[in-house]
Amino acid sequence: MSKVYLVDGKRTPQVKSGAEIKDIAAPFLGHYLVRNLMAKYDLPKDAIDEVIFGNTGTPAKYPNVGRVIALEAGLDKKTSGYSVHRNCASGMEALSQAYIKIASGRDDLIFAGGVESMSQMPLMYGKKMTEFFMNMMKARTVAEKLKILSSFRLTHLKPIIAIEQGLTDPFCGLNMGATAEKLARELKISREEQDQFALFSHQKAVAAQKAGKFTEEILPIVYGSKLDKILTQDVGPRDTSSMDKLAKFAPYFEKRTGTVTVANSCPITDGGSACLLASEEAVKKYKLEPMARIVDFHFHGLEPERMGMGPLLASHYLLQKTKLKMDQMDLLELNEAFAAQAIAVLRGFKDKAVSSRWGIEKPPGEVEMSKVNVNGGAIALGHPVGSTGSRLIVSLAHELIKRNGRYGLATLCIGGGQGGAMIIENLK
Repeated sequence: MSKVYLVDGKRTPQVKSGAEIKDIAAPFLGHYLVRNLMAKYDLPKDAIDEVIFGNTGTPAKYPNVGRVIALEAGLDKKTSGYSVHRNCASGMEALSQAYIKIASGRDDLIFAGGVESMSQMPLMYGKKMTEFFMNMMKARTVAEKLKILSSFRLTHLKPIIAIEQGLTDPFCGLNMGATAEKLARELKISREEQDQFALFSHQKAVAAQKAGKFTEEILPIVYGSKLDKILTQDVGPRDTSSMDKLAKFAPYFEKRTGTVTVANSCPITDGGSACLLASEEAVKKYKLEPMARIVDFHFHGLEPERMGMGPLLASHYLLQKTKLKMDQMDLLELNEAFAAQAIAVLRGFKDKAVSSRWGIEKPPGEVEMSKVNVNGGAIALGHPVGSTGSRLIVSLAHELIKRNGRYGLATLCIGGGQGGAMIIENLK
């Protein structure tokens, strides 16, 4: 297998759904990132072999987001493009497929990433309303139409909320918040621990914004009905957050006995991220100076009702595969789907009593909190589901350069009972 290089990575500002970038469709959260990187490295439009993007809420108007991004970015029509879906890790799945294609010698230059407009995930009609419309279309006479009209009931208009269904596991019947509650209860993770973790996320993100830490990774985006506004940073981190304020939020998923709230969980978010991956031949041909090398990746399954522990298994087996140790990781980007879930994973990394529940007798090793989500995580920055897997890599690569670190691990849980992990090596 040949080496695979991360030439560069960029992302959009991440914004809570329904806010500034709510009217930007998913492909347009990615195409301008690709355009920017093409221009930055002065690449011919026919140099790119493929465009692969993760997306979970596939828009009806853009059923193949990856191909739309390729064409909207001005790439040659011969450049193929496709979309992938692995729930929360869709962006990482896109990167992993690009990695395999380049490492095996099939391709030399690929754009891979993820995009998600959770604002535009639709409300849908239920079965009864759908059948009503279909029967009306089939009706030939006025009498037939009147008969069908008489069958209409207001209850037919009750919508199916796509995002709510998408965040509920079809196998175990639990929504993602309930799986976090399960881990909190089983591992005795207190409400105070969760709120403290959430507070740290906001504090780190706010500090990073003030220090300009995100300047290199965020590409400002134009928005508004007249495209006359520009957004330069994430909308989500709160500098007014405090333990007292967090304590006022009621449990959201288990009303009476729960500890998981909207404040110690990630918000529903819009955003996109893109990476340019290259072979050694492409690096030489186009005189590129890569940021990093992708070392390897791993995905692993577990019971859906405890999907939050996916990063423990994915990271464990990835470290075994690469023969690297946890203490060699200079930075860890652990997606904060829920504070309870992130805390549970960090416990599993160091505590055999936890890791052995999933068949890991020797845990990967404790991670110093000074290495974890150093610029804040999804609780503050948001979790645009299709993008987060690649956003973690973008943030990790930029921060490794700033800190002169060598190895970084990005990992996240995946709805449906999976975990994903990827290790990169800084080359700057």
